[in-house]
Amino acid sequence: MRHNKKFNHLGRKTAHRSALLANMAVSLIQHKRIFTTLAKAKELRKYIEPLVTRSKDDSTNSRRLVFAELQNKEAVTVLFGEISQRVAERNGGYTRILKTGFREGDAAQMCFIEFVDYNENMLKDAAPKKKAKTRRAGAKKTAKAEAAPAAEAAAEAPAAEAKAE
Repeated sequence: MRHNKKFNHLGRKTAHRSALLANMAVSLIQHKRIFTTLAKAKELRKYIEPLVTRSKDDSTNSRRLVFAELQNKEAVTVLFGEISQRVAERNGGYTRILKTGFREGDAAQMCFIEFVDYNENMLKDAAPKKKAKTRRAGAKKTAKAEAAPAAEAAAEAPAAEAKAE
């Protein structure tokens, strides 16, 4: 029976799986977005989110714990420097998985996994959506209200000129 076997083994032995996830995490940290299968992306998300949370506390112990997982100095430096500053106010949910379709050879479901704060296109789209809600009825009333004083001012101008002469 399969009791308490919750995570996906990805068809690999333990050492191979841990090396795969560590290498994918290093690639994600360096490139901010990688293209992989959906199953690997979901496992990578479970692997890297605790590392990003740990990187918010920039201490020697935190760096050692993350380095023990990743085994890559450059990736640890980028994670604790650049990435931890970007995600400082975020409480989890540092990655996003975008499904892209199916691979041609074996029909495996493919996707992008990326850091949420590094997708400039999605960050641009999020900003303009906050428009003030207006009603059409309110616009007509204000347009009429502005037109009426302008018409009165235009009518008074020739009258004022006539009196001045």
